[in-house]
Order: sequence, then structure tokens, then C-alpha cells
Amino acid sequence: MVHLEKINGGNIWDIIGLSVDETQRSFVADNKTSIVEAYAAITSGGCAFPFGIYDDETPVGFVMIGFGTDEYWKDAPKIAENSYNIWRFMIDSRYQHRGYGKAAMQLALEFIRTYPCGKAEKCWLSYEPENVTAEKLYSSFGFEPNGEKDGDEIIAVLNL
Repeated sequence: MVHLEKINGGNIWDIIGLSVDETQRSFVADNKTSIVEAYAAITSGGCAFPFGIYDDETPVGFVMIGFGTDEYWKDAPKIAENSYNIWRFMIDSRYQHRGYGKAAMQLALEFIRTYPCGKAEKCWLSYEPENVTAEKLYSSFGFEPNGEKDGDEIIAVLNL
């Protein structure tokens, strides 16, 4: 059964060892970098929730959820203020095209709707324009581009 597990001392190396296909590496940061960014956000008073995506005992991916902005985030998109975001999302190359992405996104949104950092009206994410697979997945959950960009990435927003 697919479920999320908080990153901890017992699973961190399994999650760091996951990676996307070579052709997708420009679309998402590696999990080690993401976990470091989560820790930096948390120690700066921000909200970040890094999770391993598991099928029973097998790690198959990684998702990181954030909330709002902090003083270190320069040029944050307007939507980031007081909104949740899917900060990172990846399924290991060995486990893609098996439904894990849809299942994990559903679980991530269920977690966000518990409002662990406070009530919010929106959830957002961003993706590279060339990442058609990600765009298709995100739009299937109701995420729609809002016209903003995060660097070169398209921002898509979901009403919670």
C-alpha cells in the first residue's frame, strides 16, 4: 500500500538513493539537496515537510511540502505568501508509470488539507515547461497555471 513516511535517521539514505531518469534530471533537484533545503527552512522558522513515498516497505519516491516564505527566499512568487506548495516531487526511475505519482500526490494533498502550518486557500507548485508528464499529472488534480513564474518554471495553483 502506498503511504508517506517522514524523513528520519532510519530512512534518509534510502530516499537519498532514489533518482529520476537521466532525461529528467534537469526537472527536479536531487533528494539530498531537497532534504538539506528542508532542514535549512525548518531551522529558519519555516515550514517544510520532507516525506519518502513508499509502497509497503519499498521506497519509490520523495515529496516535500512547504508553506509560505521566509526572509531568505529572494524573489518569491506572489502566490507563495501564506500558501502551501508541493516543493519537490519525484518518483524513482525504476517505479515510474505504475501509478505511484497519482497515489502520492493524493496523499500529499490530503496531508496539506490537515493545514499543519495553518489554514490556507491555495496550494501551488512549479514545473519546467518541457516537463509534459508532470503538467499532465498536476492538471489531473486541478492545478492550473496562474501566469506567474518561479524562474523559468510555470506556476500552477489549486484551490484547497
